[in-house]
Amino acid sequence: MCVHRRLFTMAKKKSSSSSIQALYDLCRDTFTPSATSPPSPHAINKLSSLLDSIGPADVGLSDASKEDDRGHGPLGIFSFNRIDRWSQPITYVDIHEGENFTMCIFCFPTSSVIPLHDHPGMTVLSKVLYGSLHLKAYDWAEPACILKIDNSAVRLAKLAVDKVLTAPCSPSILYPRSGGNLHCFTAITPCAILDILAPPYDEFACRKCSYYRDYPYSSLPIEDNERSGVGKDEDYAWLAEIGIPDDLYMRPGTYTGPAIQK
Repeated sequence: MCVHRRLFTMAKKKSSSSSIQALYDLCRDTFTPSATSPPSPHAINKLSSLLDSIGPADVGLSDASKEDDRGHGPLGIFSFNRIDRWSQPITYVDIHEGENFTMCIFCFPTSSVIPLHDHPGMTVLSKVLYGSLHLKAYDWAEPACILKIDNSAVRLAKLAVDKVLTAPCSPSILYPRSGGNLHCFTAITPCAILDILAPPYDEFACRKCSYYRDYPYSSLPIEDNERSGVGKDEDYAWLAEIGIPDDLYMRPGTYTGPAIQK
């Protein structure tokens, strides 16, 4: 390897390492164990700006990761049978998992879905690293409106986000009670998301991940007097809690980006 190429490679590694290390350091300083309240909007915006500068190479993802892998993958279409091609898993890559925050990557094959789920008491920042996906997100309507239907409960939620995100784009932010705390992702192309969750899921701290199915607002019979305060029907939906979906197909992956000094 010539001197110039070696220096370029060293500089690139240093830059990548500095980027993801800086993100970790800022998360550590922002989400402190002694905090008695969520970080300020200024602190979250500062973190979002730094997250916005992170690209695929900063976390060890290469162009090969972006291929359309509906069962095709780098080995070609004949490497899998028909069932395999449409059941490729979402890959979960853990960068950091701690008591105060988690940093992780989700790599989606085309058409894969992370179903509608919540983030109780959590702030979440998401950055699309490459590719394109559809984001649909709700917040609970306040005051709470809960109906009993055939011994099951449904709760009214307001649509917060319904759009396609394509890299490069700004990070998305959700808060405990706003910004789309309940959301689902559908991959339009192969794509990857870098997530920061603070605090992380913890069932013993009442931060269990719950899954939901949404129903159109107009699908349930509602008296006129119960519609007061509700805007357009398409801006609302009824959410019913369900178990972990059988078709949620996820596997662990290995982080190959620059090491983080903790």
